[in-house]
Amino acid sequence: MDSLYLLIPIALVFCIIAIKLLLWAIDNGQYDDLDKEAWRILAEEETAGANQNHSDSHNHTNNNDHKQPEGKEKS
Repeated sequence: MDSLYLLIPIALVFCIIAIKLLLWAIDNGQYDDLDKEAWRILAEEETAGANQNHSDSHNHTNNNDHKQPEGKEKS
């Protein structure tokens, strides 16, 4: 019973903070347009993938760059 005197005020404070955060988020437009961000992230991945494929076609590396000079062997 003594623990309820501590837990009930803590729960009330927690609920008040949660409600204030929810109202703050609503007032700042966090819940205005949920679908826009979902479509935006998909569009960015498509353009990023296209840019990556384009840059990969121009990066031709020579795998012989790291050969040891002739006559010298690794010890």
